[in-house]
Amino acid sequence: MSTPDLSRRVPLTVPQMGVVEEVVVIEWLVDPGAAVAQGEEVVIVETEKAEVVLESPAAGAIEIVAGASDDEVPVGATLAYIDP
Repeated sequence: MSTPDLSRRVPLTVPQMGVVEEVVVIEWLVDPGAAVAQGEEVVIVETEKAEVVLESPAAGAIEIVAGASDDEVPVGATLAYIDP
């Protein structure tokens, strides 16, 4: 049995947005394991001032690893991996 090559996975992280230190996950727009296209909207997060839609940084299958609805997630945290 072969081990998957995890080094190819592309992380989807919470980007720096001004002075915000954390965001709240509002809604995932895709299901775990779903195929996503690069640039596809995958999750809505909220700062103190606005809702922001994060897009997939690559095409592939999405593995959601953090951030259920209403979870607070720090800037820089990995929300999901995209397995090309």
